[in-house]
Amino acid sequence: MKPFDKSSYLKKKVPYEIQKKSEKISKLNIRFIHQIFETINISLLVLIFTLFFLSFDSQRKWSNTYKFLSKTKAMNNNLIDYISKTEEFYISELESINIYRKTKPKDLIYLDKVEEKKESFFKKNFKSYIAGFSDSKYLKGY
Repeated sequence: MKPFDKSSYLKKKVPYEIQKKSEKISKLNIRFIHQIFETINISLLVLIFTLFFLSFDSQRKWSNTYKFLSKTKAMNNNLIDYISKTEEFYISELESINIYRKTKPKDLIYLDKVEEKKESFFKKNFKSYIAGFSDSKYLKGY
């Protein structure tokens, strides 16, 4: 017996009809398996695109909400500034009440009324012309 012969001892001899049936079954199985995988792939693609658009929409909504919240925060900061300035004003007013004392008639100093001299417009201008001629501001001739 020759161990290295061209014929294979391990091959099982199967009749041609059985072999043909097994090929048909395997082809059907392969087609069925491929169809299952294609369906799963298409389902996954649809799911991915659906989730993508949902996340895109929710991101847009979140951006709008964030913008609104930023404006609200800015308005609240302005209100806080106004409130703090108002409080500061009222506190300073309350403190100033304690600084100043109320006056009584004996604390006041009365002055005599000084009479104002009233000059007419004509007299004032006439005096300035006479002063100008006497100081030689206004010259006659050459």
